[in-house]
Amino acid sequence: MVRKNVLISMLMVGAAGLGSYWYFRNVWFFRDPKRKAPEGDNIIIAPADGQVVYIKPVKDGKVVSNKLGEAISIPEITKMYKGDSDGWLIGIYMSPLDVHFNYAPVDGHIDSIYHYQAKTNLPMVDLWEYVKITWLRRWVDLFSKKWHFENERSTVVVNSELGTIAMVEIADKFVNKIETFVREGDNVKKGQKISFIKRGSQVDLFIPKKDLSWHVTVGQHVVGAETILANW
Repeated sequence: MVRKNVLISMLMVGAAGLGSYWYFRNVWFFRDPKRKAPEGDNIIIAPADGQVVYIKPVKDGKVVSNKLGEAISIPEITKMYKGDSDGWLIGIYMSPLDVHFNYAPVDGHIDSIYHYQAKTNLPMVDLWEYVKITWLRRWVDLFSKKWHFENERSTVVVNSELGTIAMVEIADKFVNKIETFVREGDNVKKGQKISFIKRGSQVDLFIPKKDLSWHVTVGQHVVGAETILANW
């Protein structure tokens, strides 16, 4: 009788676990909450939910990496967009708990979309970094790691009043697909959904403007289509 009760308990726990996994994988992860972009001109809004892991100044299309001790060119990250001007590069890491739709950061015109297919995607974070970002909400510097240059990505280039912005969606090791909802030549409004990335990943935003007034800081959690990153 005792063994039977133990077996029933184990089956119930297993069923609960499978139910939670199914819900997280097929419902929670694909949630699509309504978002309302803030009103106002000359503002840049977050293209994704997640943690701001770096805000780097760009000089002549290059970013200095403290880790590597050398300058990294914007094309090494975008895989196509020249981006040889001054400006800023901001990275937003999306954990599995974040909404994975991506949004237009400004009003503009889709100039080009480029998909870079990697041979193998590398994991973005190790176990401890995953725990720190996802569960403890603590900052981890993810700039200039190997995956930053090698993993699959989709680069969406938007022409706007601010200039030409490059939005780089970078896949993690376990990402299944980057699905894009817009095409080259489309006009977009800030806050408009433009893509969906399955599972954890990152969005980089290259902004060709030096004199920005930042509203966010490194380590801050932002909400896609709602949080104002900066204004000019």
